[in-house]
Amino acid sequence: MPGFVEITPWHWAGFILCVLIFLALDLGLFHRRARVVKFKEAAAWSAVWFALAMAFAGAMAHWRGREEAIQFTTGYLIELSLSLDNILVIALIFAWFRIPVKFQHRLLFWGIFGALVMRGAMIATGAELINQFDWVLYVFGAFLIFAGFKMLFSGQETVQPEKNLALRLARKCFAVAPDLDGQRFFTRLDGRLALTPLALVLLLIETTDLIFAVDSVPAVFSVTRKAFIVFTSNIFAIIGLRSMYFLLAGALGYFRCLKIGLSVVLAFVGVKMLLDPHDRPPQWFQIEIPTGISLLVVAAILSISIALSAAAAWREKKIYHG
Repeated sequence: MPGFVEITPWHWAGFILCVLIFLALDLGLFHRRARVVKFKEAAAWSAVWFALAMAFAGAMAHWRGREEAIQFTTGYLIELSLSLDNILVIALIFAWFRIPVKFQHRLLFWGIFGALVMRGAMIATGAELINQFDWVLYVFGAFLIFAGFKMLFSGQETVQPEKNLALRLARKCFAVAPDLDGQRFFTRLDGRLALTPLALVLLLIETTDLIFAVDSVPAVFSVTRKAFIVFTSNIFAIIGLRSMYFLLAGALGYFRCLKIGLSVVLAFVGVKMLLDPHDRPPQWFQIEIPTGISLLVVAAILSISIALSAAAAWREKKIYHG
């Protein structure tokens, strides 16, 4: 059994380099040409990314200990589950702009590349704030509880591009072509450079991910304050988002109880963040919830919501067919 390995900037650089290599292979080799991603291919890639995440958790257990491996797995599960709501919004965006299926993978690829940068910046900022000011944990915890209740009582997801500030600024600063130009983000319109509808969709995906990250990044900080674990669990979940989209986008309507489960997950991790000691002075209301228990609770909430969704869909189908 090797000794405890300290995380250094080289580990950060190595992980980011591996991610960039995977992304380059994905777009440059496997999806060089625009094409439709079939269900079997999406299922295979989803299994590959999940297996890689679990292999990374095994490496964490080997080099950093069982506790950090469980922290990574819990953070990965939380991030992956919250990404399901993101998938629904992305599907609505594609439908609104009538993006052909064969171009959707390219959009998701560059969306994930942008998310890599944004999440890294948000995690670095959050970790620094927590290290400097412990009271930020209370703010994060309260915000997650609020986000959970907001998700629970929010109506059906809708897309309103005309209200998106980033899109409005883009339309003011650049000319926008009325039609697609293949899978290009830029084209020529009356002799000048113009954005294509694909570029607008990419911008909308990036801003949508930023909004979702405001919930999901603090949620993983409820599990651990170690920035490396928060970052790696986020990135593994985001990388698998593309294949999950093609696997689940058409079936999300059957997961009608999932939003309730996700709202309960957010509320649970918010309460955990408020109650956990986190090296603060002892107080009567502090209760430390072990990471292993958190993992089981999150998994149980998601399993129950999925099972209830499947039961409701089966009952509705039975009634419909008489």
